Amino acid sequence: MQTWRRWADDVDREGIEFAPAPEYSVFPTSGRDLSPYEAAVEATRETVPLIDSFAPNVVVADILTAVGGLSAGVTERPFATLIPHVLPTSEDGLPPYSIGARLPRTRLGRRAWGAMQPLLRRGEERGRNELNAARAKVGLPALDYTHNGISRDLALVATFPQLEYPRREWDPAFKVTGPLLWERPAADVELPPGDEPLVLIAPSTSQDPQGRMIAAALEGLADEPVRVIATTNRPGGTLPARIPANARVVDWLSYSRTMPRCAAVVCHAGHGTVARALSYGVPVVGAPAAGDMAENASRVAWAGCGVSLPRRMVTPRGIRLAVRKLLAEPGIAARAGELAAWSAAHDGGATAAAALEAFAAEQSR
Repeated sequence: MQTWRRWADDVDREGIEFAPAPEYSVFPTSGRDLSPYEAAVEATRETVPLIDSFAPNVVVADILTAVGGLSAGVTERPFATLIPHVLPTSEDGLPPYSIGARLPRTRLGRRAWGAMQPLLRRGEERGRNELNAARAKVGLPALDYTHNGISRDLALVATFPQLEYPRREWDPAFKVTGPLLWERPAADVELPPGDEPLVLIAPSTSQDPQGRMIAAALEGLADEPVRVIATTNRPGGTLPARIPANARVVDWLSYSRTMPRCAAVVCHAGHGTVARALSYGVPVVGAPAAGDMAENASRVAWAGCGVSLPRRMVTPRGIRLAVRKLLAEPGIAARAGELAAWSAAHDGGATAAAALEAFAAEQSR
């Protein structure tokens, strides 16, 4: 596994050989920063020798990095994509990915989103052209389709099928496996005493460093008949000025050991946190901050297993009302339970591994 050095111990712990990935600054910080695709070209040139020396049957790369696909192309190796969230490709009648819009319920709504397709296609074509320019710099031919960083041989879509909007067409190379869940080891934490429903406040590891969501949740739930366990998800994270009697705040905790005891999870709607909660049948309040979070929160609300809370409503009152809704409407918990039952019967890791191994066997013939 080639990834950043900060993950080396975790990769080693899993019994996987670690290789450091090239790390470049792609934000304006040092005066010598690269654009994302410039960094991908540089990283590809450093990664090709690794692939040549390892000689894999298949290269698997996260959708968020272009390096895997580029390096696979240069070394003439089969390439598979891991998509750790819902499928981001567009289709007439569907809302644009990532803005958090709901699936239209009427013909008029489908027409409205369809009218936006020319604008959306221009953005997709720009992405295609930028990646094709990077492909040219490493000696690869251009690809004529958009979303050309996704393998058209095998793409593992690691989400619940219940969170995927229905489509008229589904590429057979795109396989929804169910979530692929992993977490770092964590010590047990002491939960607030009592028998009231337990609410987990689980902010993103990359967003909200000032702890705005935690502070709002603690204040909003202080007088509610619930217990609250909140994690900053960063050592020495920002703590609220006041922690109410029904709450505890920790730096880190195990989701796999804590979530099964919860009645609700309040989070920024990163896909990993959402998928983990739903795999245990716990409904979600999704308060999106950035990236794909708005999309994930919208899909949770559409699927009926949680509530989407816009950023402007991430206030004590907003979180209080959202949690009340989850706890008061049994249908939401029941729907989350249906996803948990599906997850128990469909091991995402086993499904993904089987698809990947079959692909590797086919390519090695």
